[in-house]
Amino acid sequence: MLVHSNVIANAIKAVGTLVRVSPEEFQRVAALQETPLVVCSRGKVFSKSWKYLTSYKGLAFHCKSKTELYFSAKSEFISAESISIPEL
Repeated sequence: MLVHSNVIANAIKAVGTLVRVSPEEFQRVAALQETPLVVCSRGKVFSKSWKYLTSYKGLAFHCKSKTELYFSAKSEFISAESISIPEL
């Protein structure tokens, strides 16, 4: 059990603080920023969904949406091949 706990602790250190939110809340967090940086990736064959990631005040926010989300024209985008979020 101790080994498993160490693996989880190391994963948290490597990733930092991730906050999972609904797509609506993600859009709200992005709107709080003047020029948000949003990383997005489109699911492949088996998962027809969109994943999004942004940071705000030192926290990383992410969400998964069945549909594409839209943001302010001032938003900056990075289109990623994939976004991997550990399930802890």
